[in-house]
Amino acid sequence: MTVRVIPTYSFHTTKISSKFKFFPTPFYGRRRKARAKRRIATLMEEVENLKQDRAIKQRKTTYYVSQGRAIRRLVALYTPTEDLIAENDRRCETHDRDFNTTQEQDRLQRGYIELAKALPWFHDKLASLDHEESEHMLRQLKRGADSARGDDTATLKELHRRGFVSDICGKLLCPAEWSWEDPVIRAGIRDRTTAFIVSENSWPLFMYQNCEADANNLEHGLMKSKLLVMGFKAIFTSPSSANEVDGEGEGADIIENNRRAQRQSDQTKVKTCVASIIGMRKVTARAIAYAACQIRFALSSITSWRTVDGDFDYQMFWNNIVDFFEDVPGPAARTRISELLEWWTRKVFGTNHRQDLTSDVISRMSVSALAAQRLAMEGAAFDSDS
Repeated sequence: MTVRVIPTYSFHTTKISSKFKFFPTPFYGRRRKARAKRRIATLMEEVENLKQDRAIKQRKTTYYVSQGRAIRRLVALYTPTEDLIAENDRRCETHDRDFNTTQEQDRLQRGYIELAKALPWFHDKLASLDHEESEHMLRQLKRGADSARGDDTATLKELHRRGFVSDICGKLLCPAEWSWEDPVIRAGIRDRTTAFIVSENSWPLFMYQNCEADANNLEHGLMKSKLLVMGFKAIFTSPSSANEVDGEGEGADIIENNRRAQRQSDQTKVKTCVASIIGMRKVTARAIAYAACQIRFALSSITSWRTVDGDFDYQMFWNNIVDFFEDVPGPAARTRISELLEWWTRKVFGTNHRQDLTSDVISRMSVSALAAQRLAMEGAAFDSDS
């Protein structure tokens, strides 16, 4: 009898012989290639998203910089935008119950209102951003604001001999309470004696019509000089348009300016001006203050922007001009300021007023009145028939 031996197998083998090698099947190779393709596609999508994010951020940066160019011109010469925001936030938190505000706080709040007018999107946009995004936006706005001020300075500062060493510039910079023709005063100003301190507390003669001030009525002719209008137009409309300002009068020269501007616009296409870019249709108090500071700097002997030039503080000078327009003592002065701003708008933009044709104004005009009368007659006729 043959005994058959059945082999036994151990299931505790700890080592696999090296002779057992893995040979991938064609199906496995295809799967690995597919995974690699999917990974590459994912990476390519991530790269594309990064490029798009960078492009979006760059477009936002460019937009903020371009929009920021209006801030120094229309809102505040030096004041950081953060200070305007802080004052507006403070008033929102107190619900405007704080009636004991300072002149500086009121100026800041009016500045925030002007900022919202110049950049209508700003208030809502700021509320929608987180801290990092808002900081980025404010930095880019400041970048645009400062670059615009530098560009405007370069536009105006073309004279070679400036400051009080020049008889022409010296007379324009001379305080309204003194006569530049007096050799004693002229020498005292040039020598910077204590008896003749030139500071922001005096109105320079270049701000007066015909560079003449009436000591008994210092408001008369103030802010109406030809040089001031020319400087304003050089900044906000174009350097060439500054030469279109003729004389210092109230009427005929304005009409002639409009005709000349119309002829030139018909003949040539000009680059879009600053006023069109920022949507300016009327001259504002802070725009005049900005132009006055730029002109004063252009007439001075300093070569780069600084807050204080000798005894003259540009920030305080800007404040004085803004307060002249905005911080009026009563209704009579407010009426004079409104008339002055209308005069400025006519000088710079002509006599068109289509932007003032609001629905309320149109409703009181004869076309709308006739439509209402006809409708009323129809109603009366219907009632009589019935």
